[in-house]
Amino acid sequence: MSYQHQYIDGTPIHFPLGKVVCIGRNYAEHAKELNNPVPSEPLLFIKPGSCAVPLEGGFAIPADRGAVHYEAEIAVLIGKPLSRQPSREEILDAISGFAPALDLTLRDVQARLKEKGYPWEIAKSFDGACVLAPFVPGDVVEDTTDIGIRLTINGEVRQDGNSRDMLNPILPLIQHISGHFSLQPGDVVLTGTPVGVGPLNSGDSLALELVGLSRFESRVL
Repeated sequence: MSYQHQYIDGTPIHFPLGKVVCIGRNYAEHAKELNNPVPSEPLLFIKPGSCAVPLEGGFAIPADRGAVHYEAEIAVLIGKPLSRQPSREEILDAISGFAPALDLTLRDVQARLKEKGYPWEIAKSFDGACVLAPFVPGDVVEDTTDIGIRLTINGEVRQDGNSRDMLNPILPLIQHISGHFSLQPGDVVLTGTPVGVGPLNSGDSLALELVGLSRFESRVL
């Protein structure tokens, strides 16, 4: 997947998709809804770029691997290299865009793996597990601690959160990530999901939005 023509204002992005860095349990209420403890430090995992698909035009989900849960998240597109805990100013300069995204999870598969103490990449990194909408330019976001993320399914609002409720705000989170491994142009950071996750089904109609910034409609094929 390429970022060519992914800005909604018509400005193309010319670098290819890199890795997708995710944070688990970054909203306390989401951790509680899954009966998970609230972590004391960022809980990171990585999805390969190959798992990303565009939101527009609809997307497919696995039909034979149990429940597929949606997790609406604010996605941050990195446009310049970051490493060794960069400054706030360097991080802001490196952010190319923001978009609403879906982090999809094979919840039954994940539960079985967690019960055995196994890694659960196959529940998070299957083909199509990261659904990305087009990005708005980074400089249109005035305050990274006040970005709304909303998911509506079949006319019902299922998730309605805001970055102000993150345990690890966006800029400190990116600083933490880049202190462990470098971020490169084309990498995406998924910043966690608010309360309200649940199953997706074929035929569902969706509206995914960064409140006041962008809104996209799609469907599960």
